[in-house]
Amino acid sequence: MRKKLQRTIKPLLKPLLLLCLVFGLAFSHVDNAYAAGSGGRIGGGSFRMPSSSRPYSGPRTYAPGGGYGGGYYPGGGGFGFPFLLPFWGIGGGFGSIFGILIFFAVANFILQAFRRVGSGGDSSSYEEAYTPNPTVSVTKLQVGLLASARGLQEELNRIAETADTNTDAGRAEVLQEASLALLRHPEYWVYAGGSTQQARLNSAEAEFNRLALGERSKFTEETLSNVNNQLKGNIAHQDALPSSGEIDNPTDLITSGPGEYIIVTLLAATLGKYEMPAINGADELRQALRQIGSISSDKLLAIEVLWTPQAPGDTLTSDDLLAEYTDLKLV
Repeated sequence: MRKKLQRTIKPLLKPLLLLCLVFGLAFSHVDNAYAAGSGGRIGGGSFRMPSSSRPYSGPRTYAPGGGYGGGYYPGGGGFGFPFLLPFWGIGGGFGSIFGILIFFAVANFILQAFRRVGSGGDSSSYEEAYTPNPTVSVTKLQVGLLASARGLQEELNRIAETADTNTDAGRAEVLQEASLALLRHPEYWVYAGGSTQQARLNSAEAEFNRLALGERSKFTEETLSNVNNQLKGNIAHQDALPSSGEIDNPTDLITSGPGEYIIVTLLAATLGKYEMPAINGADELRQALRQIGSISSDKLLAIEVLWTPQAPGDTLTSDDLLAEYTDLKLV
C-alpha cells in the first residue's frame, strides 16, 4: 500500500517543486515591484479666459452729470456730448443716447489701438486674447537626468509641499521654481525632448489632459502630489528620513547606479501661440527651460509638473527609460 502511494505521489513532486520555485521567485520581487515606478505631481488650473485677458467694455451705466468731459448737459462745461452731436445732426433725447453709444464705441476702438501699440505691435496675439475661443498652446518639456541628482528630487518635494496651486500667480511660481531646479543641475542632463501643439480653447483641455494622463500612466503610484492645493502622499514617512547632517557616512545615501535616471516633465497650457525651440543640445535645453519658466501668470491656464522616481530608494533604469520615454534625445 505504501509503495503504491509512493508511485502515485512521485510523478507529482517534480511539477509541484517547479511550481513552488516559480511562486518563490515571483513573490521575492513583490516589494521591489511595488516600490518601482513612484511619481510626484504638482498641478492645477482652469481652461477659462483669465480676467486680465477679457476685453474692456466700458462702464455699464452712465450717471447724469458725470461721464467723460463733465457730462452731456448743456451747462456741464468742458468737452461734452453737445459738442459732438451737431456733427451728426441728431438732436433730442434719443440723439443724446445714440451719441453716447457711438462715443463709447469710438473710445473703445481708440483704447484697443493704443494697447496694440503699447504691446509692441503684436496685433495677432492681442486679437487672439480678445476672441471668445482663442488659440491655446499646450507645451511639453521633458528632461532626463542622472539619478545622482538627488538634490533635484528634494527641491521638487519641497515645491510640492509648499506650492499654492489654486491661483494663477502660484502656478506660475511653481513652473518657474521647477525650471530653476532643472537649470541648477546642468551637469546631470542626459536626455531631453519638447513639443508644442495649438488648439482652440474649447478643445485645448482635452489635449492637455491627454498628455498629462499619458505621463501619469507611466507611474505605478503617485506617492506625492499637490493638485489644486490638495496635498497627498506619505509626507510623514519622507520627513522621518534622516537628513544629511544626521548620517555618519554620506555615501550611504548614494544608491543610484550608472544606468539609473530621473525624468522630469513640465506641461503648460498658455493663452496664445507659443513656440518651443527644437532641442538638440544643452544650449537649446537651457533656452527652453528659461522660456517655459518665464511664462506670465495672465497667460498661464494650467500646469502639470511630474517627476519619477519620487519615493526614496526607488530607481528608474535605462531599460525603463528606453521603454517609456522613446521620444527623448541625448543632450
